[in-house]
Amino acid sequence: MSKATYKDAGVDLELYRQSMERLPRLMHRTFSPRVMKLDGGFAGLFQLDFASRLFARHYEEPILVACTDGVGTKLNVAQRCGRHDTVGIDLVAMCANDAICCGAEPLFFLDYVAMSRDDPPMLEQIVTGISDGCVDADCSLLGGETAIMPDLYQGDDYDLAGFCVGVVERKHLIDGKAIVPGDKLIGVASAGLHSNGYSLVRKVVFDMAGLDVGEHVEELDQTVGEALLTPTRIYARPLREILNHYKIKNVIHGIAHVTGGGLRENLERILPDNVRAEIDDTWPVPSVFSWLQGLGNIDDAEMAQVFNMGIGLVLVVRPRFCDSIQRMLKESGLNSWQIGEVAKE
Repeated sequence: MSKATYKDAGVDLELYRQSMERLPRLMHRTFSPRVMKLDGGFAGLFQLDFASRLFARHYEEPILVACTDGVGTKLNVAQRCGRHDTVGIDLVAMCANDAICCGAEPLFFLDYVAMSRDDPPMLEQIVTGISDGCVDADCSLLGGETAIMPDLYQGDDYDLAGFCVGVVERKHLIDGKAIVPGDKLIGVASAGLHSNGYSLVRKVVFDMAGLDVGEHVEELDQTVGEALLTPTRIYARPLREILNHYKIKNVIHGIAHVTGGGLRENLERILPDNVRAEIDDTWPVPSVFSWLQGLGNIDDAEMAQVFNMGIGLVLVVRPRFCDSIQRMLKESGLNSWQIGEVAKE
């Protein structure tokens, strides 16, 4: 009778060790001075404040903010393209952008990668994107976990989950309760589809239109794969600059991250019961949405419900600060538009 081994069952521990040797440098490039290195340990260590007087934050009532999310079926597009170094950016963005909605500074990030088999080069690509996203969000990739599960995933299938922890002083917490009639809505530009609605995207592009990821789309001046893999924009760093500039709480009353459910549904999540949002649909919608809508003959209402339609983040602000906030966004390379205001219900 032959002897059973872990490798025969689908898990190659030698390849797993090779994978682990590739990842520390991708983590270390994201570390801030508050990370306490513990390579090979069972947890990541992060000190909330600096010991040095020069850099100490002197928190009074720090609130920890925790977020988790995944990338969804956009991973299927990455598999079709054979490119895995951008979806990690999406993973970080979906979590860090949620944290900034509370006014929090993203501190550190953890990832979970589930794969069908050990594949060190693919894992390195995936974590490269996660590392890039953490650098962009100015948070530390503190650790992660890779799970090899051949009975649950097949071939090149894999899944990603991410976890972000941030901090905000209680007096600077943004929870939408300060929103009042007359507040203005600033829509901040998305980078395109971000990572929502890809079950519909894939059905339209690959099943209905029969397109291949390598086909060039003239109206987008990109291949199909390039357009669909454009990473989710990370807003954490420019928003932190604005929030640090306006230390007083009564400037930005609410922040909504536009993800699944579209602009209106996500904005409604932060509005008090006594107000409503009046939105002017006047911003320039990126061509990727009109292209997709034409391919699938999708109704306007369905488009607005599923996709961000060019607005990735909404700031609810006092009217007198609109222009200055938009100037700061522009200096950070972000387009924005005044897209409406808050009215009494």
